[in-house]
Amino acid sequence: MSAQKLQDTYNQQGYVSGLPVLSPAELSDARQAFSALEEEFGKEYTQYSLHNVHLQYQWVMALAKNPRLLEAIKSVVGPDVLLLDSRFICKYPTSGAGAATTDQADGTVPEHQLPYVAWHQDMRYWGIDGGPVLSVWLALDDSLEDNGALKVIPGTHRSGMLPHELAKRHGNMLSVNQEIPEHLVDSGKAVLCPLLAGQMSIHDGFLVHASDPNMSQRRRCGLVIRYVPPFAYPIHDLDRPRKFNAVVLASGTDQFNHFSS
Repeated sequence: MSAQKLQDTYNQQGYVSGLPVLSPAELSDARQAFSALEEEFGKEYTQYSLHNVHLQYQWVMALAKNPRLLEAIKSVVGPDVLLLDSRFICKYPTSGAGAATTDQADGTVPEHQLPYVAWHQDMRYWGIDGGPVLSVWLALDDSLEDNGALKVIPGTHRSGMLPHELAKRHGNMLSVNQEIPEHLVDSGKAVLCPLLAGQMSIHDGFLVHASDPNMSQRRRCGLVIRYVPPFAYPIHDLDRPRKFNAVVLASGTDQFNHFSS
């Protein structure tokens, strides 16, 4: 996809998906490195708690600054890019770490207890204004329908901020357990964004998106990375103060220093 085509698609739909990033060798190295973290910290921890580890591990920083990845980001926001935040997210198989307690006679876990991500908008959580927030899912594993791939509702990035409320269903992986009310989500227009390991998707901070439980026997792991242009700035919200201690210049220059404190 050319830079212009990518920009046009992103602006119209609010996302692009299936972009190749990692070579087979790069993917193999990243998977081995992540396996070492699983062994060190345990799968229950690595499911969601490896937050901003690009500051600790050079191999994670290298993923976040991968030239092929950044070329796609720059085609949307321009040559100057800040890396705002990163987090590994893993949905392990039903019988793996992080699965709900088994309470059925056949030893399986009820689907309604499995980890999932409710319909939401990232901008609800980030407290950023003045510019877009782009979220990347860089797949370390194949991310397909049966193991809980990202699903989006195209064009909803133009809807502005929608109301969010506490999720009614158990297992929501969002840290503040919120969701967009069901009557505001046209789930019939949802589009699945399957990825092969080494590919990525990018979506806008206002795009309505979610993901279903992992119903397979395969792990679904990816690195989520947020990027902003330097002219974006944090909102000062006394009700929910936020800190941006992991911001790194990923490309170009930062003439604004909005995140310097």
